[in-house]
This record gives sequence, C-alpha cells and structure tokens, in this order.
Amino acid sequence: MVLAWKLGLQLNRFYAPLPPDLAAWYWLGLPSVFWLFAAGLLFLIAVSGLYHPRGHWKNYLRLAQVLSLGYLLALAIAYFYDPKVDLPRSLFFSAWGLSVVFAVVLRLAVSLGFKLWTLRQPIRAFLVAPPERQEHLSNLLEQRSNYKIVGRAIATMANEPETLTEILNCQAQEVIVEGLPPAHLASALYWQLRQHGIALRLVPSSLEMLYRRGTPEIVAALPTLRVDMTYLNGWEYRLKRYLDVILALFGIVVLAPLFIGVAIAIKLTSPGPVFFRQERVGLHGQVFQMWKFRTMRADAPQLQAQLEAQNESADGILFKVKNDPRRTRLGSFLRKTSIDELPQLFNVLWGDMSLVGPRPLPLRDVARFHSWHHIRHQVLPGITGLWQISGRSQIGNFDEAARLDLYYIDNWSLNLDLEILVETVRIVLFGTGAY
Repeated sequence: MVLAWKLGLQLNRFYAPLPPDLAAWYWLGLPSVFWLFAAGLLFLIAVSGLYHPRGHWKNYLRLAQVLSLGYLLALAIAYFYDPKVDLPRSLFFSAWGLSVVFAVVLRLAVSLGFKLWTLRQPIRAFLVAPPERQEHLSNLLEQRSNYKIVGRAIATMANEPETLTEILNCQAQEVIVEGLPPAHLASALYWQLRQHGIALRLVPSSLEMLYRRGTPEIVAALPTLRVDMTYLNGWEYRLKRYLDVILALFGIVVLAPLFIGVAIAIKLTSPGPVFFRQERVGLHGQVFQMWKFRTMRADAPQLQAQLEAQNESADGILFKVKNDPRRTRLGSFLRKTSIDELPQLFNVLWGDMSLVGPRPLPLRDVARFHSWHHIRHQVLPGITGLWQISGRSQIGNFDEAARLDLYYIDNWSLNLDLEILVETVRIVLFGTGAY
C-alpha cells in the first residue's frame, strides 16, 4: 500500500496538488490521510479473515474486493464528512489500482513461498481404507505430497474404539478415508475426530464425483442434496478470457528472446521443423491444432505405433514412455523445464485454449475415453490445470486425471486459476513429475 501511494503521489504531481486538509502531517513521506486510511483498511482485511491461516488468506479475488470496498467506503466517508474535501482523482484511482495489483501479486508470491516451506514439513496422516486400496493410496500420498502415513485401519473398523485410540497414539494431524459404506459411519468418525482437533479428509469414488455438488434441502423431512448443472458463465468467466489474452500477449512479448533462442537451438541440433503441431480435442469436442516446440525426431508420429507395447499408462488411455527413444537431447531438456509448451500462448490468443483448464489430449487418447470422461470437454482446455499440478506424468490411471478435471469444472473460480498458476510456477521451477 505504501508503494502504491508513493507511485500515486508521483503521478498526481502532474495533475493537481493534494488538498491541505488531507495532509495535516507527513510520516515517511506520506500524508496523514494515508496512515488513517491504511489503519482502517488493514482492519477491514483482518475482519474479513484474510490474515487467518485457516481463513481466506489464499482468496486473492476476495482480497481485491475488500481493498476496492475500502477505497469506495473512504470516498463515501470523505464526501459526507466534508464535500469540499476532494481527493485528487489521479491519486485516488492510481492508488486504488496499484494497491489491488501489488497486494494480489505479493500474496501470490507469499503463497508460493509458503508452499515451498510447507513441503518441508510433512503432515502426519492416518489412512482408513479397504485392505486392497491401502498400499496404493499410501504410496500415492507419500510420493506426490508431503503426507507421511503414520498408521492404517480398514474401513469397516473406522468407528471402533481401538481405531480412534490408534489415531491418537500416532499423533495424526489428518485422517484420510476412502470407502466408508454407510453415511452414518463417516458422520460419527467426523465428530469423534473433531473433539480431538483432527481433520477428516474423504476420498470420493468416480461415481460420487459424477454427482459431486448439490444444494442442501429438506424434502419430506429428509436431508437431501439437489444436484444442479454447473455452467461456467457470468462476468468472472468473461474476465478469465480477457486475462488470458492480456497475459498471453505479455508472455509472448517478454519471452520473445527465449522463443528465438530455442528455435535456433532446435534447428542446430536436429533436422526438422521448429514447431510440432498436433490435432487435439478442445471445447465441445472440437478438434484444433495445438502448437509446441518440437522435442522429438521429425518422424516421431509415424514411430508411435511401434512403441505402443512399451506404454506405461495403466489403462492404456494415455500414451507415456519415460525413456522415449524418439526424443532428442535438447527435447528432453525442453520437456523437463516445460519450455516446449510455451508456443501454446498463441493457442490462447486464438481462443482454442485458456491458460488454465483440463489438458487437451490427442485424438488417439480421446478415442479410448469412457463416456463420463468427455465431461472435461465442456470447458476450454488449458496449458496447465489441476492434473498438471497434481502429479503430471506420475498419474498412471486416467480416471485419476478425469476426477481432477471434474473437480476443476465444478469448483471453478478465478481464484482457483490463480492458485493453479502459482503451483505451476513451483512445479516448473523444480521440474516435478515432468518427462
């Protein structure tokens, strides 16, 4: 806020001086009106829960809304206090806009820093699941997150006194549960854990993910969830498109030297074109050409059929070969750093893709989809998404990726997009899960 007002005052000098009534005294080069306003604004942010670790501190859009509300309230209060005291418009609007931008950008950076710090602090978790799923879930949680499994119990024993005693003895911070058959078991377990301050995390099945959101209602004296269709529209979704275009243009301009350098390097190290174009399935099943920097031999598409037997995907829907012999030495580096994906910024400009959304897949993969997998085609595909920040190439079963896509569609918000972008930056910097 100090930086925003400093820049605002510099801009204001070209238009109108600050009224003396608003500058009774100065401290650190800023007038009294700023310090009074700042104190009130910080109080407003605090009561909104934006500083609480378990509140809304990662809700970047809410922070922008609270800041904007504070500025508008200050404008109204100033008018009713004395209509003759008029804050220069150049100062007001520049300080308002810069405060929002600086506060949100700083909080995004702080979120990234907290994420890196929390990854070094393992979360002690107790796993409750069917016997045949325990080993798989334990490996999944420990390999792809900062969870440390400190104990296990089978789902049918979830509400036994021995299980609760074991959870307490393990000093678990969270209990992760999959496959509790009756609803009352989950409810009883929740209230038992709540008494001891332990969080409960339920893992839904694929079927439950299809009916994942509902409005609580009482019908015939029964608690029910009314399941409604999710529509991505409204001003937030339109703003998403505007931000996509602005950020894509900015990225292309800033990264132009990198584009040129990579293009020259590809030409010098292997014969063939600089870019690789492939047909992918996008919004409403429409096919489009997705662009990437070429990371394989020029005849890679023709050789894929010979490598199908080496496919490491568990269900065969995705095509993944970790040590793909078609890849060039430079291509391995480009994939590890995700630089090969940067040309998709042009796909964003053309409207085929968004910065964030379900990853568009080749025709070969989509032809192997189950019917419910096609729900992911109800939104624009993205350069990055929940799938990419939750395991990327480590995800072996496409059902896992599809569940992440369904979660994204049902819970979409600009704030979720910002969280995904922050996590994408962390993953790209450390090369997690890429090959």
